[in-house]
Amino acid sequence: MTKRTFGVIGLAVMGENLALNVESRGFPIAVYNRTAAKTEAFMAKRAGGKDVVAAYSLEEFVQVLERPRKILVMVKAGSPVDRVIEQLKPLLDEGDMIIDGGNSLYDDTERRTNDLEATGLGFVGMGVSGGEEGALNGPSLMPGGTEAAYKELEPILTKIAAQVNDGPCVTYIGPRGAGHYVKMVHNGIEYGDMQLIAEAYDLLSNGLGLTSQELHEVFAEWNTTDELNSFLIEITADIFTKTDQESDVPLVDLILDAAGQKGTGRWTVLSSLELGVPIPTIYAAVNARVMSAYKDERVAAAKDITGPTGKYEGDKKAFIDKVRDALYCSKMCSYAQGMALLSKASSEFNYNLDLAETSRIWKGGCIIRAGFLDKIKKAFNDNPRLPNLLLAPEFKQSILDRQAAWREVLATSNSLGIAVPAFSSSLDYFDSYRRDRLPQNLTQAQRDYFGAHTYERVDKPRGEFFHTEWSK
Repeated sequence: MTKRTFGVIGLAVMGENLALNVESRGFPIAVYNRTAAKTEAFMAKRAGGKDVVAAYSLEEFVQVLERPRKILVMVKAGSPVDRVIEQLKPLLDEGDMIIDGGNSLYDDTERRTNDLEATGLGFVGMGVSGGEEGALNGPSLMPGGTEAAYKELEPILTKIAAQVNDGPCVTYIGPRGAGHYVKMVHNGIEYGDMQLIAEAYDLLSNGLGLTSQELHEVFAEWNTTDELNSFLIEITADIFTKTDQESDVPLVDLILDAAGQKGTGRWTVLSSLELGVPIPTIYAAVNARVMSAYKDERVAAAKDITGPTGKYEGDKKAFIDKVRDALYCSKMCSYAQGMALLSKASSEFNYNLDLAETSRIWKGGCIIRAGFLDKIKKAFNDNPRLPNLLLAPEFKQSILDRQAAWREVLATSNSLGIAVPAFSSSLDYFDSYRRDRLPQNLTQAQRDYFGAHTYERVDKPRGEFFHTEWSK
């Protein structure tokens, strides 16, 4: 039997589809799953006529792979990844490579990289975005590790990644945990995007009273624009066309309003706090999912706590256009926050991230793929040291042109009692970032008053600190 070029461990949805993607690009593969029945089902239902060999023990799996072995691990993040690595280590030879393609925490990837490279094995922590369809037909790939390890994998990764007009949606991200860090922030931006779209939907549905058909038409039209053309807007338009077969009611109206999360959004928030980078739109998106989980409590509260009700009574078409503008402005802020966090992490962790290239590989395959990523790529190509996306000429002008509509949408949502935490946080971010003086001078005075924490003065050089005996 010819040795296999590539191996995949873990045959859940993403593992199965990535395995088939690799095989379809001309690379013979071996597969293994801890549960033999899962392997048997995969071989019977999906691997027929394909260049796939199934293994039913890790020893057998390792033996059928050509050296240096390239093994993609697609198991649940956390301790399951560590268990697979520990089982593989005694079976591998120097130069063999393990690739973790799950949503692992970057700190875990840093640790695993150090541990494995000390034994002569290669390790790549690779973010994979695109869901089931992307895994099969071309995802966005974010591999981190040594550059030599990436070069070894590059012929395969560039073939299986999504392809866009300026190349495959994969690049060498950076050392150690860089790939998983970038994927984590990608997911944080995804949380922000999804919450902003949900708030636009809430305003149009509950504020304007649009039907599902009208919502479909609005989102489908938005998806044709340069500003909002994206995968998430596209699938949102599709969602409004689905009717429940039993009740003939739009299916989205029957879905319980309690959103799940797997942790990457929360990790993004925690990292931003550790690094001191404000990402309020992403915070708001994570908090909105947490709040949604309080379903029973909210149902009870709705009976006792009252607020504004009613519908918007102005020009519907004009307000829809203003919601579109508010969504775009807020989306720009969300991406600006994510890119600022990546920039700080790059400096703090010596990742040496290329933000223009990061934007490019998100253009296809991944969940946040969007037309305006070309504009982000251009902004960082024009100025690799750009401190904030809001300062790029095109983005700055786009918000200045739309901010009146953005503010009106926020005022209207407040008057109707419709919560828009991500829209609000985005505008607060913009207003805070554009002001040369914030009220934290009072905060510093309070800190000095009760804790002698000292303060700096606007009329003295930075770095010179003062203390006042405020009660005397």
